[in-house]
Amino acid sequence: MLLGQVFERFVKESPVSVMVRGLLEKALCPQTLDELFERSAKTQYTRELLFSTVVNLMSLVVSGVHPSVHAAHQASSEEISVSVTSIYNKINGIEPIISAELVREVAGQMEATIRHLNATVPDLLPGYRVKILDGNAIAATEHRLKALRDISSAPLPGQSLVVLDPSLMLAVDVFPCEDGHAQERSLFDEVLPTVEEDDVWIADRNFCTLKFLFGVATHKGYFIIRQHQTMPWQATDDFRLVGQSDSGTVFEQNIILSADDGQLLKARRVKVCLEQPNRDGDREIFLVTNFLSDSVAGAGTRATVIDALLIAQLYRKRWKLETLFQVLTENLCCEINTLGYPKAALFTFCVALVAYNVLSTVKAALRSVHGTEKIEAEISSYYLADEIRGTYRGMMIAIPSEEWRVFHNMTFIELSQILKHLAGLAKLRAFRRHPRGPKIAQPKRTYLKNKPHVSTAKILAQKTQNINTP
Repeated sequence: MLLGQVFERFVKESPVSVMVRGLLEKALCPQTLDELFERSAKTQYTRELLFSTVVNLMSLVVSGVHPSVHAAHQASSEEISVSVTSIYNKINGIEPIISAELVREVAGQMEATIRHLNATVPDLLPGYRVKILDGNAIAATEHRLKALRDISSAPLPGQSLVVLDPSLMLAVDVFPCEDGHAQERSLFDEVLPTVEEDDVWIADRNFCTLKFLFGVATHKGYFIIRQHQTMPWQATDDFRLVGQSDSGTVFEQNIILSADDGQLLKARRVKVCLEQPNRDGDREIFLVTNFLSDSVAGAGTRATVIDALLIAQLYRKRWKLETLFQVLTENLCCEINTLGYPKAALFTFCVALVAYNVLSTVKAALRSVHGTEKIEAEISSYYLADEIRGTYRGMMIAIPSEEWRVFHNMTFIELSQILKHLAGLAKLRAFRRHPRGPKIAQPKRTYLKNKPHVSTAKILAQKTQNINTP
């Protein structure tokens, strides 16, 4: 094994923590990060404080190893020669394009690692690359900035569009925006150039515009997007019954989309009559796709293999991106409400995406050894993150930073071998998921006008007495 004796105890007791630290060492190599900064920065430049130093420090904050930027700086004051004010000034000025490039750089490395592990999740649609797109608004910050102190409204520091590759379970791209009030549609000009041939973009109705749909089709990609009621379309036939899906009865019809410049696009409209209303109370949802039906596409066309039942099933996979956002919010610190400057908030969110990708690569290593079905069904990201938080500080004291540099120059083949060895030692019972049961409707609460608070002990005693009274 490439790791020395100094790693032995941690390899035995917490191999997951060693995997995370090794992947961070590989992905956040200082030379790579500083070159990325010099290549991407438009206005910011380096004096004494390196971009790589700030990224590594912030990674400890979003991972929960330290509770704040100030605490992380104080713990590393001997290694970091600048003041905490300089740290904040650097973070507050990091341009969104740099933060986005950081996510793309690390995602590329994690993708290579996962592919060498042969640990991708089965493709949702073989022969195509599925990409799930959704927006994420960063929560309101505190009113610490002078310009915000006399404003009672919640200050929003920005938002982002995130792209998830469900076969890798990686956030492969992000499009950050400093304007917290900007519409998601204002970022389409940044998203569309990234569309590649045979991409399949799955998104909610906010992305259902003629500009986006025609843009995806122009790049020879495909879309499965929930229809927005304001989008113009023209039916070429009536709905016809297709069959029953897991969520309801599925119908389809052929339609024509017409762009402002006169271009026409053949498409299909899929209606799903839900067995149970969704959280918005909708009984029906409509999907628009340029995967054509047999009658329109003709024999021998690739699109003919994509039937409406599969279209409805694929759209339901949007929840995978919502799960990503849940992990960022609950298991990682993607929002720090004391960082009010938009650039700082977006940088924090992007570093959290990096941490998520590293955690996802750890799960991929576990899949490669223990099987995809077992890991996806039983392993909790919450307990993985908790293990890392609890072990990380002590591990970094016991194993000096220079000992971890062995990961810098590892090939992806060597790295995958190490990860598989460590994954085989992982105690999966410590990370077992505990799914909750079905939600129970909450009873209407009684408002007691003259009782702002009650004694829990008295209420419980009264309930017990009522039960025992014949």
